[in-house]
Amino acid sequence: MTAHEVKTSEFKTTAAADRYRAAYQQTFDRVWPVPATPLDVPTAYGTTRVHRCGSQDGTPIVLLPASGGNALMWHRYIEPLSREHAVYAVDTVGEPGLSVQTAPLADGRDLADWLDQTLDGLDLAGVHIVGASYGGWVALSHQVHHPGRAAGLTLVDSAGFAEVGFRFYLWLIGGGLAGLALRPLRPRLARIVHNSAILDDDLMGLMKASMGFRRRLPAATVFSDEELERIRVPAQFLLGASSALHRSGQVADHLHRVLPAAQVEIVPGTGHALSTDEPALVLDRILQAAAPARADAAEA
Repeated sequence: MTAHEVKTSEFKTTAAADRYRAAYQQTFDRVWPVPATPLDVPTAYGTTRVHRCGSQDGTPIVLLPASGGNALMWHRYIEPLSREHAVYAVDTVGEPGLSVQTAPLADGRDLADWLDQTLDGLDLAGVHIVGASYGGWVALSHQVHHPGRAAGLTLVDSAGFAEVGFRFYLWLIGGGLAGLALRPLRPRLARIVHNSAILDDDLMGLMKASMGFRRRLPAATVFSDEELERIRVPAQFLLGASSALHRSGQVADHLHRVLPAAQVEIVPGTGHALSTDEPALVLDRILQAAAPARADAAEA
């Protein structure tokens, strides 16, 4: 597919967009735990909605959601992160959220450019970027193509290390169907499909509202060794032991070989929904990773 054939993500109808935005705002008002300032950042690819909150003293933390998600996926992380850090929770352009895409995003370089322009608009540098799944792929793509702006990375079962296969699509479909089930059935279904995200009632309601959305973003491609070797900032990779996205042991071995300075951790008893499987552990690792950068910034 050539660049001019790539389309933008959009809602199928104006009514679908209005319903979704109303559901988003209702969910935000219900789950967001601290005061936040909504920011709309213009980029060449559209307007990016960012929720800014927290202390202005620590290293800024930028949160990127997984595919099909938005800033609200991080709602349980916001309060503890914002105690000592400025937190910028992003609705990725092209995903269902309050960002509005106006130009196609054809590949990882385009998404890296979008993120760089968003950080420019926020006047941010030296940030710690946290990305889950597709958001991890975007964060890594940004570091490959725009080295120097991020001070560190936390990648939560990031895409970009294996071709997406049947096992992942089966997990995705199973989780989607289980998320539509009645609430009393979901705990058992979550264990069957290995997806704890479906237990978040608020986000499941928002997922239903997003069914009128056409997502047209590029698939996450596999990073070459040469690309990974461009990552020179401290990076930690958290991998779900039973991830449906890739074979975590193989990914860990590969990262140890190509990025020997990186921190790589396979989290037992977790899958691709690592951020909801073990939120306390993921939160702890983010805070640990952001702390050295904060100290370095204070000394500079």
